Amino acid sequence: MTDDQTPPPPDDESSASAPPDDTADDDAAAARTQAAAGDTAAERDQLRDLLLRNTAELDNFRKRVERERSEFAQHATEDLLLALLPLVDDLERALATPVETPDGQAYRDGVILIHRKMHDLLRQRSVTPIDAVGEPFDPNLHEAVAHAPSHDHPDGAVMGELRRGYRLGNRLLRATMVMVAKGTGDADAAAGPTAANDTDQS
Repeated sequence: MTDDQTPPPPDDESSASAPPDDTADDDAAAARTQAAAGDTAAERDQLRDLLLRNTAELDNFRKRVERERSEFAQHATEDLLLALLPLVDDLERALATPVETPDGQAYRDGVILIHRKMHDLLRQRSVTPIDAVGEPFDPNLHEAVAHAPSHDHPDGAVMGELRRGYRLGNRLLRATMVMVAKGTGDADAAAGPTAANDTDQS
């Protein structure tokens, strides 16, 4: 009679199966996907920053072009208006000339009409004359070309206007040439007007 041989029980450690290869592949694929997602997010952030910078640069360029265009138009307008002001001066000098004949009065009426139209044109461009006589001398608005004694104006006040000044909106377009009152003594009155750049002698 032969003894039955039974195989030994399997070892627990040897019986534990190793992780399948599919699990390792899945982990590697997940790692690659996560890395790719990180790269995509970084690239997206870079593109967004680039877009924002380009948009800001384009906006700044547009504003700069608009500002330069506005400044150019403003300067061109100022140059044109400054060129017109001497014509207005001539018309005002013509109107200050006495009229002695009927023909002269007809001529004067024509000058008045042209003068009125010129001032209407200037007003439409926001150009207004500066009131100077009787006002304190202001170096921001007035250009003193002479000083003279006056009993009717306080010292330092504008007593005469030699050339009218104008504003363009709130800015100075052309300063007013003025004569400024200086003292009220009889000695000063006898001396007569003095140039603005003359200095007093003690």
